[in-house]
Amino acid sequence: MQIAIPAPSKEARRIARTKAAQATIVSFLVSELATFLISIAFNLNADLPAYLVAGILPICLAAPGSYWQFIRHEQLKDAYRQLDLLASTDWLTQCLNRRAFTKAATAGTLSDGPGALMVIDADSFKSINDLFGHDQGDDALRNIAQVIRQSVREGDLVGRLGGEEFGIFLPDAGPGLVQAIAERIREGVLDIPFAPGNAPHRLSVSVGVATCATQTPFAELFRLADQQLYSAKQAGRNRVVTAPVETSAAAFAA
Repeated sequence: MQIAIPAPSKEARRIARTKAAQATIVSFLVSELATFLISIAFNLNADLPAYLVAGILPICLAAPGSYWQFIRHEQLKDAYRQLDLLASTDWLTQCLNRRAFTKAATAGTLSDGPGALMVIDADSFKSINDLFGHDQGDDALRNIAQVIRQSVREGDLVGRLGGEEFGIFLPDAGPGLVQAIAERIREGVLDIPFAPGNAPHRLSVSVGVATCATQTPFAELFRLADQQLYSAKQAGRNRVVTAPVETSAAAFAA
């Protein structure tokens, strides 16, 4: 696959101009100093034209040359950023893919503080694909993902775990806020105007939530959230079921 280098942005041009100016100034000073030292060392008695030539040459050569080098460097940095974004983003929903989400959420669980992990699954999603086709199913997933992204805070992590399942990691969020966000997502999905072929079809999600008061391994949070999602499905779907990690740990210890 061929990746095109993006055109330089305004910020990239500004950075390149600043670095090129700095490089040109340094080249000018070095050239003048070298001329002075050579003049003394060989008793050449360099005059004003010699210093002018010594100063003009690096300006004419260093300014355009260094600018070109720095602008290419900034373009490559932008290209690498885009590649990294593509590698970590789910193509359909524009959420993080499972690998990127798991990596970022695992790092987030290392901080010592409250937090939560949600596992969200679209209810009866197979029937949408069967009734309306996979293109409409993809459209439903895009709409659900949009509701999820609009319902969380800046800094919360949203990922597509696979199929019709999404994950959300909420750092520094207490149980009350977590519950409010989960209900906002559930209600927002119900309000999606999904009507493929002018046939209204209600979308809904089930949400399993694991909350923690302190540092908890991602695997433990995911296991508990997945259990709560199963409970939500068993209880009739279209609902939020929450459990704290401590409750789960006590139950397993018993």
